[in-house]
Amino acid sequence: MKHTIAKLPGGEKISAQQTNAGRLARLKIRRKLWLDVHLYLGLIAGAILAVVGLTGSVEVFFVELQEILNAEQIVITAPPENQIKPHTLDNIVAAAETAKPQGSLLFKVYYPRKADVAYKLLYFVRDESQANNGDGYYIFVDPYTAQVKGLQLWHPKNRYWGRPLISFIMQLHWCLLLGKTGGIMVGILGALSLISVLTGLIVWWPLTGKFKQALTFKKCASAVRFNFDLHKTVGFYSTIVLLPVLFSGIYMNLPDQVNVLVKLFSPVNRANAFNALPLEIHSRPPQAGRLAINVSAVEAIVQERYPAGRLWMLNAPKDRQDVYKVMKKDVTEISRFTGYRDFAIDQYSGEILKVYDRGTGSAGDVFLDWQWPLHSGHVFGWTGRILVFLSGLACPILYVTGVIRWLQKRKAKKLSASRNFH
Repeated sequence: MKHTIAKLPGGEKISAQQTNAGRLARLKIRRKLWLDVHLYLGLIAGAILAVVGLTGSVEVFFVELQEILNAEQIVITAPPENQIKPHTLDNIVAAAETAKPQGSLLFKVYYPRKADVAYKLLYFVRDESQANNGDGYYIFVDPYTAQVKGLQLWHPKNRYWGRPLISFIMQLHWCLLLGKTGGIMVGILGALSLISVLTGLIVWWPLTGKFKQALTFKKCASAVRFNFDLHKTVGFYSTIVLLPVLFSGIYMNLPDQVNVLVKLFSPVNRANAFNALPLEIHSRPPQAGRLAINVSAVEAIVQERYPAGRLWMLNAPKDRQDVYKVMKKDVTEISRFTGYRDFAIDQYSGEILKVYDRGTGSAGDVFLDWQWPLHSGHVFGWTGRILVFLSGLACPILYVTGVIRWLQKRKAKKLSASRNFH
């Protein structure tokens, strides 16, 4: 075998093997730097990421879990197909009005996602004289009988105890039960976790090119080696999902800051992380004595003009200037992945003031429209949801195995120092 010989400026000769050895040594020094960054970021943000990831895994299936845990109020007996028609939305709301807490107003209607599920109407107490002003309640109504199935305190204002389990987990996931301050903290820690994942990928990269070894477990390995292999393989395979999930989570918690970043590359017209419709849209002042149209009329206007897709949410006007907002999903003519269409409707005339197809508009709008479907996994249906679920479970695994690996290396260093001392 021939070895390539190179000459140094002084006339000395150096082989390709020596050149590669020097290059590998430099890469190892650089890798040690990234390993330190990865370690300290993991220790700082890892524990929080473990909690946020684990609760996020639960939240992937929060609708289904809510129906299981509160089946007596949500799950109904659906009649044989076409035997009994569901009541109008007006009748559903009228039934909920009879059971609403004193001083509360309708905020949102969630349409049943399948035939054996009740309507879910969210009411918030808006009466300052009420001790529970700001509390949010779900009222469940059977679509076939228009009978109230139950009332549930879902969102007590300024407190986290006394909530249903799923609501509690949602708040733990979003803000660690620390309100807006906690939401900002989670966003910042999410950004640190994003960097940690990227540095983990750099540290994982095999300098010798042995990718198969880097992607698998060593057979008959010791407990120390098994922990190392578990950390690196789970880290690598979860990275492809964790990166978009972490970024979208940062956007949900720090939308203004992410908007500043996105606007460097493209205009953004999207109102915020949770509302695609422009906030400045308002209902026109009504003629004297004119009342707002009812919810059934709003629903009919949307269905007649835009029949594609499935109704899934309706927001009631907050005041006399606000609009009805209706949301449809599974609008395949838009996209299989982001098939959401939102409508702003004048509450007095019924005029459709704005239609927004998510996944359209500027590159910045399209990018931001993808964040919620990516974060929840809905962008790829059940496959996407399961992948997001598994990536959330990976977070505590990565944290625990990372801490164990750190403690093992500390112990090894102490033993080595002890031997050298003696």
